[in-house]
Amino acid sequence: MSHELQNIPPIWTVLFHWWACLLYVGLLPVRRDKKTCVAVALVLLPAWVPYMWVIAPLDGGLFNLGMAGFAALTLLPFLLLCKGGVRNYIYYCARAFILGGFTVSLAWQFYIYYSLRLVWLEAFGAQAAFMMLLGGGVYLVMWLLEKSHGREMREMDIRRPTCLGAAAIALIIYILSSLSYTAVKTPFTTTVEAEAFNIRTIVYLGGVAILYAYHLQLCESYALREVNALQNVLDMQYANYQHSQESIDMVNRKYHDLKHQIAVLRSEIGAEQKLDCLDQIEREIKAYESQNQTGNKVLDAILTTKAAYCLDHGIAFTCVADGSALDFMGVVEVSAIFGNALDNAIEGVSKLPDPSQRLIRLSVARQKGFLRIKVENRCVDGLAVEGELPRTTKADSSQHGYGLKSIRATAEKYGGTVTVQAEGGWFTLGVLVPIPAAKKTVE
Repeated sequence: MSHELQNIPPIWTVLFHWWACLLYVGLLPVRRDKKTCVAVALVLLPAWVPYMWVIAPLDGGLFNLGMAGFAALTLLPFLLLCKGGVRNYIYYCARAFILGGFTVSLAWQFYIYYSLRLVWLEAFGAQAAFMMLLGGGVYLVMWLLEKSHGREMREMDIRRPTCLGAAAIALIIYILSSLSYTAVKTPFTTTVEAEAFNIRTIVYLGGVAILYAYHLQLCESYALREVNALQNVLDMQYANYQHSQESIDMVNRKYHDLKHQIAVLRSEIGAEQKLDCLDQIEREIKAYESQNQTGNKVLDAILTTKAAYCLDHGIAFTCVADGSALDFMGVVEVSAIFGNALDNAIEGVSKLPDPSQRLIRLSVARQKGFLRIKVENRCVDGLAVEGELPRTTKADSSQHGYGLKSIRATAEKYGGTVTVQAEGGWFTLGVLVPIPAAKKTVE
């Protein structure tokens, strides 16, 4: 085999694998700021080059052992820059390693083909431009494909079987792609130059396709679990609303009857002390009648239930709400947003050791054609927000955040957005949703 076909220059092997690693790092949640990430990435690139220059002249098994060491080096960007567990790092590193191998093999094969026909491509500058242009095109396509599942990539927790499966696939693909470059003769090897190079590129392409299909299945499975979990949350909140509404209707009927009974007693009792007692009862009834009259029956029912819970558990709850701004939303959506938001706030303040700090504030208002919902609650000092969720203290992190995810899904259904912030001892959830034109009123 000719030297040109047998060996890809080490600089391109390093550069294209480095590029593949950064593609996946850029799609995953990172633990450092952008400047630090760029600095670390730029340091790793020249650090890998000497290693590849050392192993490039080796033959057969020694070279493959050296590439195993290089695969371990490609794990460094994930370890240093990304959030998540080791299983996530290994999974995406395996995908990056095969993608890098395919891209550099494909680009070098095209370069050799055209450089034998176009003399001007032999210059290193032309070679660099050709390789970068073709490699950049491959990575752009792959980035667009991967970006369509960016949310799943950021949120998925890769399980051990998935991690081991991806690593095993990557290992098998590498072994099959390099068989023709060893002294071992197998039914899958060839001594014909062009065939050997074609085999390597095609096997790598198959590896990229297999791992991508594997990833798609993983994302679809995760999305299905998310949909089922969110639907369960919606059903639970709607059931809670119905139960609350039934309880409130029953209490209203009893209070309505009680008012008439008081009126009858007033006409029959003359003692001043008893009249004062009746006055007190009547004031309490009026106070009950006047509370949580926001203009939206669903919101009224939720607020009444949550306010009663807060009162029983020593939580100070204040609310300023224009319920009529919610008229364009369905019953399920209103119960999902406010039920989950208030449940999360109650859970948050319940963890505070100081009862005086157990405060929750809710506001609902129109603002320049938008529905603005703001829920604030006191929180423990140092609470951090990771991505779109507060850092969990639960042992089972897989069950974390479905309330907020349900709120986000509901807001996005109406073209809105959700923001969370933890600052100054307060956790703030903000929901901003455009009000449909037919529902807007003069502010």
